[in-house]
Formats: sequence, C-alpha cells, structure tokens
Amino acid sequence: MTKVITYGTFDMFHIGHLNLLKRLKSLGDELIVAVSTDEFNLLKGKKTLIPWQQRADIVAAIKYVDKVIPEESWEQKIEDINKYNIDTFVIGNDWEGKFDFLKEHCNVVYLERTEGVSTTLLKNSLSAIRNISKKDLINALDILEQLRADLE
Repeated sequence: MTKVITYGTFDMFHIGHLNLLKRLKSLGDELIVAVSTDEFNLLKGKKTLIPWQQRADIVAAIKYVDKVIPEESWEQKIEDINKYNIDTFVIGNDWEGKFDFLKEHCNVVYLERTEGVSTTLLKNSLSAIRNISKKDLINALDILEQLRADLE
C-alpha cells in the first residue's frame, strides 16, 4: 500500500484545495492530510478565518482523504513520515525546494497549484470589498437600480 501525506491550512476551502486532494489521492492508496492548527498558524504569522476543528472536519469529509491529523510544528514532518510509513510527501510548487531534506525519508513531489485561485486571493478580494466606502456602495446600488429600470 502506497501512503501519501500533505500539509496545509485549508482555510476557506476552494476548488484549488479539492483539485490538490484529488491529485494527491491518485498518487497512492492512502492519503493523510495534516491540517495546520490555529496555534501553529499564528506561529507562521497566519490568521485563519475558520477554526482548526472545522477545517479538519471539512477536509476529512472529502472522499479522497483517508485520515486527517493536526499539524502543530514544522519539525513534525519527519516524525509523521516515520509514524505513518509514508512513501510520498506532496505539497504545492510554491514550496519548491523547501522540503528536499525529506528526500532521505520518502519521495518528495511538488505539484502545480490550480491557476487563478488561492486562499490569499480570496482573502484579498474580501478585504478590498470591505474597504469600499458606503458612498461608493450607494452609488453602485443606484446605478444597478437604474439599469434594472432601463431593462423593464
């Protein structure tokens, strides 16, 4: 049985996450996903919108995922590889080269990300929407109302 592991925050679950998990499952018989805890994310300078347990439950509900574990530190990867007899460690190619040190323990694969979607992009879009002034929103609503009236 071939075992694959990946790590991630999986905040604001989107199609890129689903595509990644589907591709990961195609690389082995069992897929283990380590979801970063809220505490570990804070150490990494990340603030999640969705709490760890909910993120873990969402990931666990995906049919491609066989097991979800908490990711609590950078150092646990070698421990996890040994504990779960991992054959392949996989992560997005935005981390290219950063985990090559794991090659002495298992295969390391960097996969391309889904183009045009990321949690960072979603968060930036939400932030931009929040920064629209009330006046601009009212003007936009007025324009939409006029367009609707013109169509009638």
